[in-house]
Amino acid sequence: MNTLRVGFVGAGGIVLQRHLPGLKNIPGVEFAVVANSTLESSERFCQEHAPGAKPLGSWQEVVAHPDVDIVWIGATPYLHEPATIAALHHGKHVFCQARMARDLAEAERMHAAASERPDRVTMLCPPPHGLTGDRFIRELLGEKVIGDVRNIHLLSLNGAFSDREKPAHWRQRREISGLNILTLGIHTEVIQRWLGDFTPIRAIGRFDVRERHGYRISIPDALRVKIEGAAGFTGTLEFSGVYTQEPVERLEIAGTTGTLFYDYLADRISLQRPGKEPEILPIPQELLGGWTVEADFIDAVRDSAGARPRPDFTDGVRYMRVVQRVADILEETVNDEIGES
Repeated sequence: MNTLRVGFVGAGGIVLQRHLPGLKNIPGVEFAVVANSTLESSERFCQEHAPGAKPLGSWQEVVAHPDVDIVWIGATPYLHEPATIAALHHGKHVFCQARMARDLAEAERMHAAASERPDRVTMLCPPPHGLTGDRFIRELLGEKVIGDVRNIHLLSLNGAFSDREKPAHWRQRREISGLNILTLGIHTEVIQRWLGDFTPIRAIGRFDVRERHGYRISIPDALRVKIEGAAGFTGTLEFSGVYTQEPVERLEIAGTTGTLFYDYLADRISLQRPGKEPEILPIPQELLGGWTVEADFIDAVRDSAGARPRPDFTDGVRYMRVVQRVADILEETVNDEIGES
């Protein structure tokens, strides 16, 4: 088994919580270099979590380093495009954290760079939402358990930004996060995987707080999007970062003969027929999914003739197209529809 050497561009929470443990469980993977936000934080990360790795002062050093086979981008979206393109230029495989980019143009440039290097494996980090029941949901929809899909309703509500006294989070800073709003891109990727492409036709954004510690907020705290699916369904997607009750992450898929509900937080799938109470559908053991992200990527790098991991950059462009369209609609919307609540 060939040894693969990983260089990290950004080593924050998601790397520590998910990627590092996953990679440590794979034989033949070594951590070569790390560049975090500062050299000091890179040194601290190496001392505490990757003692064999060398701390570096910049991401440019990581992508060009001769001892790196894989560039693992855990940084925020503003670095995704330049780090990805530079890494591919230097012949590295690239794993990139979601969201793919700050806007569609950046995503398309990343996709073009990957297309020019088909010998290199590229992958975006998938959202955890629905991974456990992914195969089961696709089987249920494929077998038309609810007939033809006619409408969907997504609720993604949390209180991440409900404290009005806190400074702006990086996800609320357009120069860092770009056009991404709350969990729009995350849920779009999941819905597109199960139901195909869709187009936003109307969007309304609301601001709970417009200024945090002198920073002017331009990314809405709440969002509602009306959509039309290429397969003929319609839907409503609702998001909030200022929800004061228990978080809600739930997708409802209504068809001609029934409705499926997926509670992502409980990983519970239920089915409701007209006039009947909902029944929970246990996920069959043989269809049970889970978080295998790191292993999927490493397996693809080691097997050049095997299947490429998903979501790939094509999937990313698809969901960034939705993110861009929502941003464009909000930009075009009259001022009284985007006001402070």
